[in-house]
Order: sequence, then structure tokens, then C-alpha cells
Amino acid sequence: MNARLFFALVFLLLLALFAWLNWGELTKPSVLSLGLTRVEAPLGLSLVIALGVVTLLYLLFSIGLETAALLEVRRYARELLHYKKLAEDAEQSRFTELKRYLEAEFQRLAEAEKAELKALAAEIADTLEKHGNTLAAYIGELEDQLLRLLKAKE
Repeated sequence: MNARLFFALVFLLLLALFAWLNWGELTKPSVLSLGLTRVEAPLGLSLVIALGVVTLLYLLFSIGLETAALLEVRRYARELLHYKKLAEDAEQSRFTELKRYLEAEFQRLAEAEKAELKALAAEIADTLEKHGNTLAAYIGELEDQLLRLLKAKE
């Protein structure tokens, strides 16, 4: 219960206590002018009833304002949750897009590395073949020299 409502209820209780304590004076009839006509009615009671009605109208107005404010807060909360979900979905889609991009980039790098390794393996095989041919030529030359030396010793 907020302070406004509390004070209004306390005021109504004090008004009721005042009316109860002064009931005899409030109910004394007097002549009242209503503009076009005159009536005999208790002035005090009329004023207390009018004050009570105004206070009740204030309470109803205050409750209506609070209800409208609460409904608006709930609507804002729903909108906020909706926008939060949209933002989370957008963030999630960005993460998914980044994941796809990184996977594609890693795949491209792996393929480039494979191609580079194949080229390097072919170059190494080429070099080995050349060195093997050179070594075979040197061995053949050494064999020839050994054969000549052996023939010369004989």
C-alpha cells in the first residue's frame, strides 16, 4: 500500500470518528439554499458526506492511475523482453555466421596447405631423383676407375 492510499484511508477514518463524536451537532437541521429552492437539512452531515464522496473519488482516481501505470509497465516489460529476444537472436545469428566463416576459412587454409605439401613433395621427389642420378653417375665413374686400376695391376 503506498503512502497516498494510506493517508487517504487514515483521513476517511478520522472523518468517520469526527462525525461519530459530533453526530448530534452534524444532524441539527438548518435551512439550506440550493439556488432555485430552499431545503431544510443538516448542514454538517451534508458537508461530511460531500467530503467523504470527494475523498472516495480521489481514492478511485488514484487507484485508476496506479492501475494504468502498472499496465503500462507490464506492456513495456513485454516489449523489452521482445526486443531482448530479438537482440539475442541477432547475436546468435552473428555467432553462427562467424562460425561458418571460420570453418570455411580453415577449410581453405587446409586445402592450400595440402596443395603446398603436394608441390613440396613433388619438388623433393625431383631433387631426390636428380641426386640419385648424380650419385649413380659417380658410382658408375668409380666403378670404371676401379676396373681400370684392376686391369692396370694385372
